[in-house]
Amino acid sequence: MLNRVWFIFFVTSLLAIAVSLLQGNSQVLSESVNALFSSSKLAAEIALGLVGVLSLWMGLMRVGEKAGVVAVFAKLFEPLLARLMPEVPRGHKAYGSVTMNLTANMLGLDNAATPLGLKAMQDLQSLNPVKHVATNAQILFLVLNTSSVTLVPVTVFLYRAQQGAAAPAEVFLPILLATLASTLAGVLVVAIFQRLSLLNAVVIGYAGVIFASLSALMFYLGTLSVTAISEVSTLLGNGVLLALIFSFVLVAGLKKVAIYDEFIEGAKEGFGQSIKLIPYLLAMLIAIALLRASGALDYLLYVVASIVHLLGGDTRFVDALPTALMKPFSGSGARAMMLETMDHYGVDSFAGKLAAIFQGSTETTFYVLAVYFGAVGIRNGRHALVCGLTADFAGIIAAIMVCYHFYG
Repeated sequence: MLNRVWFIFFVTSLLAIAVSLLQGNSQVLSESVNALFSSSKLAAEIALGLVGVLSLWMGLMRVGEKAGVVAVFAKLFEPLLARLMPEVPRGHKAYGSVTMNLTANMLGLDNAATPLGLKAMQDLQSLNPVKHVATNAQILFLVLNTSSVTLVPVTVFLYRAQQGAAAPAEVFLPILLATLASTLAGVLVVAIFQRLSLLNAVVIGYAGVIFASLSALMFYLGTLSVTAISEVSTLLGNGVLLALIFSFVLVAGLKKVAIYDEFIEGAKEGFGQSIKLIPYLLAMLIAIALLRASGALDYLLYVVASIVHLLGGDTRFVDALPTALMKPFSGSGARAMMLETMDHYGVDSFAGKLAAIFQGSTETTFYVLAVYFGAVGIRNGRHALVCGLTADFAGIIAAIMVCYHFYG
């Protein structure tokens, strides 16, 4: 799958460059070359930037596992995950790392989510009989990451506040609904591919509890200002992180675990993984950079707008589509698109609000796929990309529908 995707990216970029040259835009050649070299540098910068934080969390996770604290977290969601990942044996350490990664994602703890996700992928890889081919559990885990619910997208609120929005946090509910649709679609399509049964008491029970908790959270946050939401989110996120770290160390110390030695061993693993990521990041980033520099995404946007116009549809959503199209490829690129849309059309315009919803409810699927699979040497992702992009597409459609419902 990844071999075909990489080839398609290059062919598409070549065709887009050819069209630009026929239109007299020779600048596209230098832009494409610059994109190749800048993305190569970026791959190394990202991997090296992960060295410290990945070593930190791999070391802490090793201490937490020895202390038994991670096992406690695993028990919270093991009944549900055991239904979704039936090939992972009960009591396996992967349940703990998966649970902690998903928790970090929901809380918007980016600095912890990625290292914890890499640890979870490594734990799942220990059960993989064919090391270069993704297992069903790894695919489900990746899709949950590419579509995971972020309860409080504070960064989106802050960008809207900086742009002068009258009510920066008013997109909270639309973002949550759109990302819930993305997650649900991702789980359903994986269940279809892997023939998982979701109609059982455990899955339905957990879904009910999660839905009730989200409803209560939405009601509470709806009573707060954007400043208060930011403060609550920061307090909750930092509190959870510090509570985890101190619980790992203190409990391990009380159990006579060699804390320092275990931390060093885990940190060594994190250092090795971060360096190992460079080739995989490089391959994906140069393909994405060519797509951007060649103008291929701009041509796709033009085609979508033309089709909607011919069908007589409301084309207002097209103005915000650059953010949605860019997000699966690049988080920073999508952020730039969102800010440009807000600046051009107005932060409180339909396009400005929809761009914010896109930014808060979708994920950088290709980046996540490259990092997570690259960390464990997987080259054949099987149906992972299809499922991840399906979740992205569902999130985009849901975001458009929700935006029309609330602001149309």
